[in-house]
Amino acid sequence: MSLTDCKGIMVVIETADGAAKSVGLEMLTPAKEIASAKGTDVTAVMIGEGLEDAAKQAASYGADKIITVDNNDLKAYSEKHAAVLKELIEKYKPETVLIGATQNGKDIAPIVAGKLGLGCVTDVVSMKLGDDGKIVFTCPMYSGNILSDNVIDTVPQIATVRGGSFKKGEPKDVELPEEVVIAESMPYGDIKTTIKETVKEISEAVNLEDAQVIVSGGRGMGSAENFKLVEELANVLGGVVGATRAPVEDGWISRAHQIGQSGKIVAPKLYIACGISGATQHVTGMVGSDYIVAINKDEDAPIFDIANVGIVGNVMQVIPAMIEEIKKLKA
Repeated sequence: MSLTDCKGIMVVIETADGAAKSVGLEMLTPAKEIASAKGTDVTAVMIGEGLEDAAKQAASYGADKIITVDNNDLKAYSEKHAAVLKELIEKYKPETVLIGATQNGKDIAPIVAGKLGLGCVTDVVSMKLGDDGKIVFTCPMYSGNILSDNVIDTVPQIATVRGGSFKKGEPKDVELPEEVVIAESMPYGDIKTTIKETVKEISEAVNLEDAQVIVSGGRGMGSAENFKLVEELANVLGGVVGATRAPVEDGWISRAHQIGQSGKIVAPKLYIACGISGATQHVTGMVGSDYIVAINKDEDAPIFDIANVGIVGNVMQVIPAMIEEIKKLKA
């Protein structure tokens, strides 16, 4: 495809249980800004089952057009999604395709880019329009120690965007005219995989990406028994439990709760780090949090460098005191 053939920004929005995932709605913010500067529009793409409510969400957050591919065969993520997205890109010829850097997004982006021979950048944390009219994508490198600006020469260009890097706009109460939503039925092509059954553990239903309050525990919690204090504090605050890699590998909590480079990227309003030293691998997964409270007995722990409030002390004493005070306030 040539630049003259391609126009507009396509934002691929994942859904779960009929609702749009936060990272998809977040991507609409920079997409709208860049599209406005280029005099073009933003098209939201949804592939799955039962997409009506999610389509309304996309419209309320500013999508100009919405393309849905709604089919029971697409309920669970598989290579069919990549085949459908490839067909949509070839048909609608967007200049830019933004995909959330979720587990599925990290899989589908390189597949589609490879099939179409396109350039692809991953884990974007910032983007802006350059003086030459090209989008400059900023991505962390070397465990987040440096930031690299990238420009893709191919068209369309594909980028995965880290959740929490952009703030969702204010949703508007808008009508959803029929002409805004384009319902497609795309061919899958030569698909070699068929999903016969999906088994989900209860722990895998943890929605860290959309949580407003997260209480995380690290190696400093000491044991699986002590880690239960993290869970208790999260329950009192109405939040979700997170963890660094060490507690997961030691079997204190399931991998679904892991935050960091090898886990999930989060950006809650409140993040409480309990017994977490602040290694780069973990920090890159939660540095986008609005307010960070750190508890660690080592006053030189790197986590204090990014914390809004630092508590130097033994987590086994600090957390119970916090729980008691919070319960008093809620009584």
